[in-house]
Amino acid sequence: MKQQFCEILENKPLTDLVWRMILKADTSAITAPGQFVNLKLAGLYLRRPISICDWDDTTITIIYKVVGEGTEQMTKLRTGDEVDALIGLGNGYDMEKAGENPLLLGGGVGVPPMYGLAKGLIARGKKVKVILGFNTKEEIFYEEEFKALGAEVFVTTADGSYGTKGFVTDVMKQETYSYFFTCGPMPMFKAIEAAAVTSGQYSFEERMGCGFGACMGCTCKTKYGNKRICKDGPVLEREEIVW
Repeated sequence: MKQQFCEILENKPLTDLVWRMILKADTSAITAPGQFVNLKLAGLYLRRPISICDWDDTTITIIYKVVGEGTEQMTKLRTGDEVDALIGLGNGYDMEKAGENPLLLGGGVGVPPMYGLAKGLIARGKKVKVILGFNTKEEIFYEEEFKALGAEVFVTTADGSYGTKGFVTDVMKQETYSYFFTCGPMPMFKAIEAAAVTSGQYSFEERMGCGFGACMGCTCKTKYGNKRICKDGPVLEREEIVW
């Protein structure tokens, strides 16, 4: 983990509620897709944890949804502003377990970490399938970016306004895969758990206090005792989770 003040290179909307921010940063603390940053915002006591979508040697890309005071304040930040960030938090996805044709499932704001993961897996020669789940056509983002990586992409919408009508599991049940990776809301996770036919890894979305394991405010029950989502996660393996 590294704390640093990062210059904002871009901060713009992708949809009505989803924004992309690119930060100039030392990314040496990022070791795997699925890790996150924790941003300090003026006047707010708790930092805001945001999944890392992509990174290179000098920049971090994050995608966030405007859902409250903190993320609303983030939309007011402009190019050239600086933000206090803790970088390289959490344990990311273990790509060594993917097999040859992994399946990635992202729901809503669980889509961004799937991008960095797909990029890493494709660079390792894996044949990657990605299922992106949204409520409506208007909420869709990053479909073309995943395709540009070389992934086979499926999109589902709950209202049927685009792609397959239904949920990510409606496509998942029709596909073959060696392993799965996912990030999204708990109802999606429980549906995936009921449908999955292989092992996999879940990245949990959770409210956090400190973001680095000190406060024990974001625990998840596992077969090996309670684990901290911020420190021991956010990625946990299917076999260890107690639902």
